[in-house]
Amino acid sequence: MLDQRLLPTEEKYLILRSYEEVAEAIKKMIVRGAPAIGVSAAMGLALGASQSVGTSVADLEFDFKYMCKVMGETRPTAVNLFWAIERMRAVIQKAKSENIRNVEDVKQRLTTEALAIFQEDIESNRELGRFGAELIPDNATVLTHCNAGALATAGEYGTALGVIRGAIAAGKRVAVIADETRPFLQGSRLTAWELAKDNIPVTVITDNMAGHVMKQGKVDCAIVGADRIAANGDTANKIGTYMVAVLAKEHNIPFYVAAPISTIDLAIPSGEQIPIEERDPKEVTHMRGHQLAPDGIEVSNFAFDVTPNELIAAIVTDRGVARPPYAESLRNLVTARSISAP
Repeated sequence: MLDQRLLPTEEKYLILRSYEEVAEAIKKMIVRGAPAIGVSAAMGLALGASQSVGTSVADLEFDFKYMCKVMGETRPTAVNLFWAIERMRAVIQKAKSENIRNVEDVKQRLTTEALAIFQEDIESNRELGRFGAELIPDNATVLTHCNAGALATAGEYGTALGVIRGAIAAGKRVAVIADETRPFLQGSRLTAWELAKDNIPVTVITDNMAGHVMKQGKVDCAIVGADRIAANGDTANKIGTYMVAVLAKEHNIPFYVAAPISTIDLAIPSGEQIPIEERDPKEVTHMRGHQLAPDGIEVSNFAFDVTPNELIAAIVTDRGVARPPYAESLRNLVTARSISAP
């Protein structure tokens, strides 16, 4: 697993040898981004199951329930985490319903399911990119917040950056303005690193410059990823996204969200029900060991905020583009069978 905390100056890959190590990697943001968290969790659970010493399917199920509990406590906001856990749980339930008694067979099924989740994420991001490419005009400058690229997914394309890559693949000229995204700097460290590797023009700005560049007419549209999308289209994404959406609305700039179907949570009616993770205050007060703020001060470190659906022009998924009213369009996409992109 690529340790994203060290980018862009060091590319270091870690070998994780237990489900506990995978859970810790998710919690410490060695890996981050909702789709990548889901894939990592599935892989971690398959790894944990393969190491279970139980001799029966019942033993494995007992161990697996605890593994799922540990994995589910790593990051509360990203719904892909819980979606992946439920898919892995369903494998054991199906094996029980089929009266499978060979525990090694069940372990192999779990590994197969984890690999399927990995491959599906790569394919869905390419579909998402092709659908979203139509929203990006030629010769456009796109503003993005946080990192919703290959690093935030199973790899290759990404969600918000997948739309940008899809537009470029369609022959359009696209440049990117990347918010730095305090306090973890996913924009300046990760998005800029990805785009530079692909030779896509990118300019990094501080978060508080977004309104200024919009007012100057330097932004044609904004596109971000998502960690959870409620049934009504309210969207949780990295802290600061709501601010970008408000500014985009003020300057008549379309604000788009890009995420796979697995990020849509029809079980919650609105963003009011999305749990918002709060992280270590030191992520705000310190930067790689260097203290930035006085000792003893109160610090808020909300990792996410919620953008109301009325600020979102469209939500791009791997099954098509949803537009208002989202309660209807999102449900139709979630319940529809997969559609091929144009």
